[in-house]
Amino acid sequence: METATAEKKVSKKAQKALDIEYAREQLLTHYLTEGDTVYTVLRSVSSSGMSRTMSLKVVKDGKILDLTYYAATVLDYPLVEVNGSRAIRVGGCGMDMGFHVVYSLSSVLFRSKFEGTLGAGNQGYALNHTWL
Repeated sequence: METATAEKKVSKKAQKALDIEYAREQLLTHYLTEGDTVYTVLRSVSSSGMSRTMSLKVVKDGKILDLTYYAATVLDYPLVEVNGSRAIRVGGCGMDMGFHVVYSLSSVLFRSKFEGTLGAGNQGYALNHTWL
């Protein structure tokens, strides 16, 4: 017999959705606002050149903050450790993959803000990007 206080098991899919929502909330509450610049740090490139690892940083109140973990969670990218630093593994070549990651992050974070406005479709440009 179950009691009212017994914890319900959460499916993996539901837990992943909860993790993504928590990471999105953390990014919007503590790290990013529209117009902020996200700095990307290239950590490594595979020998074939088809994948690379990078970290994401932002400057808030004069402090450098690491966004890598939450960004990897929100974007569902693999999180790896490269030379003691967290990094996102991104596949692909032939374009600026740092810009791609920041654009994708901006699109996910600011999607609801631009819905139904003339700026719909431009939410990817709510954040700026610079390589370090």
